[in-house]
Amino acid sequence: MAKDYYQVLGVSKNASNDDIKKAYKKLAKQYHPDLNKDNPSAEEKFKEINEAVSVLGDEQKRQQYDQFGTTEGGGFEGFGQGGGNPFGGFGDFDVNDIFDAFFGGRGGGSRRGGRVRRGNDLIVDITITLEECAKGVTKPLTMNASQACEECDGRGASSPDDVSTCSKCGGQGAVRVNKQTPFGVFAATRTCPTCHGERIEVKNPCETCDGDGRSVRKKTLEVEVPAGALEGTKLRITDEGEAGFRGGPAGDLYVEIHLEPHKFFTLEGNDVFADVLVPFTTMALGGEIEIPFIEGTETLKIPHGTQSGHVFTFKNRGIPRLNGFGRGNHQIKVVVEVPTKLSKKQEQLLKDFDEGSSEKKKKGWFG
Repeated sequence: MAKDYYQVLGVSKNASNDDIKKAYKKLAKQYHPDLNKDNPSAEEKFKEINEAVSVLGDEQKRQQYDQFGTTEGGGFEGFGQGGGNPFGGFGDFDVNDIFDAFFGGRGGGSRRGGRVRRGNDLIVDITITLEECAKGVTKPLTMNASQACEECDGRGASSPDDVSTCSKCGGQGAVRVNKQTPFGVFAATRTCPTCHGERIEVKNPCETCDGDGRSVRKKTLEVEVPAGALEGTKLRITDEGEAGFRGGPAGDLYVEIHLEPHKFFTLEGNDVFADVLVPFTTMALGGEIEIPFIEGTETLKIPHGTQSGHVFTFKNRGIPRLNGFGRGNHQIKVVVEVPTKLSKKQEQLLKDFDEGSSEKKKKGWFG
């Protein structure tokens, strides 16, 4: 059963070209795969609306479709099958209209001034301390990045008068050529050899950027690292990547977070761990010790008879979770500190203590 292309685009059968164009731009933005990475059906829907607009956007194909309910057998080559520009029926509506639909025309680039392209995304690394991870921090970042040429303001030409529509392709970016084969003459679309698909000609390229419209310069910005940004966290900063081509929008900057090793603490997820040496006498008799936290030190009471390896857990005293809901725990493991040097008096006291435990030792481990 033939598809109802009018229903696909959500327009009536007497819709004008402008109505179809508006409907397409709205749906293209809604279902573009790059904007719907979590929706596996978006790509198929996107192909479907492209197929619909390739027919309804061409006067001849639309007439045949309205009459016969299909375009098969009437010279229709089909979208994505070597049929040339599927948006030819809209005059100057071409692939850059798709760009405008996806990105809202950021950057102020004009289609008639040459094909605009989005700049590349960049990724950089930033190292922070565990304390900065716990509280959040603002870090200065300096890097070399492609930016709009200051001399030509991104035009690629010495002056606006030096930019004109390509005379070879008439600003289409492609030319149609006929090829003679044993089976007849076949028409094909090729990238324009004069403008190389850019649709413009530049008479006097800017000497600073050599006509590219961009130049690599040092760039400094402040990166806001939120609390809870653990090792491997990637922060996205929009429009801070490489500059776009011909006035196109800039790419995005991705900042990957790395943590400096800490002299006291280790991490498992959002939980903080630390080992603390405690004198034997304190473990046996009980007492107080100073223990380290990310925010500073606090006093911990050690009950008498505490065994080496015992873990004290402090709820919600670890690293904040990046989504803002709660924190990890802070865990302190106490380990007996064995003295390496003893006075004669201390040695005698330990011997007396040992002798006092001789009856227990005689019974053995299972006594």
